[in-house]
Amino acid sequence: MTNKLRVAVIGYGNIGKYSVEAINAAPDMELAGIVRRSVGDKPKELADVKVVTSIDELGEVDVALLCAPTRAIPESGKNYLAKGINTVDSFDIHEKIVDLRRDFDYVAKENNAVAIISAGWDPGTDSMIRSTFEFMAPKGITYTNFGPGMSMGHSTAIKAKDGVKDALSLTVPTGQSIHRRMVYVELEEGADFKAVEEDIKNDAYFINDETKVTQVDDVRQVIDMGHGVSMERKGVSGETQNQLLKFDMRINNPALTAQVMVASARATMKQSPGAYTMIEVPIIDFIYGDREDLINKLV
Repeated sequence: MTNKLRVAVIGYGNIGKYSVEAINAAPDMELAGIVRRSVGDKPKELADVKVVTSIDELGEVDVALLCAPTRAIPESGKNYLAKGINTVDSFDIHEKIVDLRRDFDYVAKENNAVAIISAGWDPGTDSMIRSTFEFMAPKGITYTNFGPGMSMGHSTAIKAKDGVKDALSLTVPTGQSIHRRMVYVELEEGADFKAVEEDIKNDAYFINDETKVTQVDDVRQVIDMGHGVSMERKGVSGETQNQLLKFDMRINNPALTAQVMVASARATMKQSPGAYTMIEVPIIDFIYGDREDLINKLV
């Protein structure tokens, strides 16, 4: 096809790497390039890819995938939207999503751009499943149990802390939406483990969960990108009790997050200017293909 969607990847960590794969596999997209802090340590697999330090060096870009730590998203997202470039991010601090949506919505509308925020699997596709459960059984409680597996957002938050060389945060479900955080830290020379442990436990990512911090010599020896979720709702449809709804998946965390972000890049091109969460966007807009063919296939 002609006029493929030109997508730039901002950052080249785990999600950035898998985003490149997902873009290359999408028949309606092409990789415009990768934006990194430095181009001096270009990996071998990017030999034929344009790697720059500013998106302005990539020419026309339709969508920027913000594959950066959550706490960098608010500032960087507004910068790209101000250029009139659509954005997709995987911002994962649930209680701050409404504020981020409000801030991005203003900038996006001012610059005729679209942002789809929190486009991962939770928040993201899990949010869509929870929403479906909600209208199927309006009265009830949905329990979301994560893991066991690696939490990228939590791990990244720890890596940014003083004294931490590398880190891994594993989520272990204990039932009824309650989780234990198993944290493994590799410290910089001279770092105080007790100070690092206290800093982690008081972080917004961890303060509401039971958290166990363990010091290790090499985080790479314990890392695992697998993750998963099990959601269950027991509710009421009309006046009928005991409607039991379940959803379960086991996944490679960054690969699925990247795939959802790439699908969301497609969806940005079909929305009016503004900022959206995934539950506000028609499901069909995320999928490649002719609209009537998709309806015939999926309905």
